[in-house]
Amino acid sequence: QVQLAESGGGLVQAGGSLRLSCAASGRIFSIDNMRWYRQAPGKQRELVAAISRDGSANYLDSVKDRFTISRDNTKNTCYLQMDSLKPEDTGVYYCYADVKSYRFTGVNTIGGQGTQVTVSS
Repeated sequence: QVQLAESGGGLVQAGGSLRLSCAASGRIFSIDNMRWYRQAPGKQRELVAAISRDGSANYLDSVKDRFTISRDNTKNTCYLQMDSLKPEDTGVYYCYADVKSYRFTGVNTIGGQGTQVTVSS
């Protein structure tokens, strides 16, 4: 079994910063892509940022130049540095990872429980 644990959410004023962490644990051979999604009340879940194993990153247009996704493969951990936060960034942030538990098995997509981010105006 593989689990993801997100942390780092909280309440922050507009213009502030937060750093989210997503740590994977359990039977892990390798992790391919890792992603952060968010879901605001009454809205659909949207992809915020994604990072490949080699560090190539993609971002939602509205967070470009404000958010930075990174990862530490030695710790099976992904981070989302969020700067210049806006009230519209409020939501529950979820981490997803494409995990291979054994060398010759397929990839399973695992999701975390989410962490709340609230940005006050």
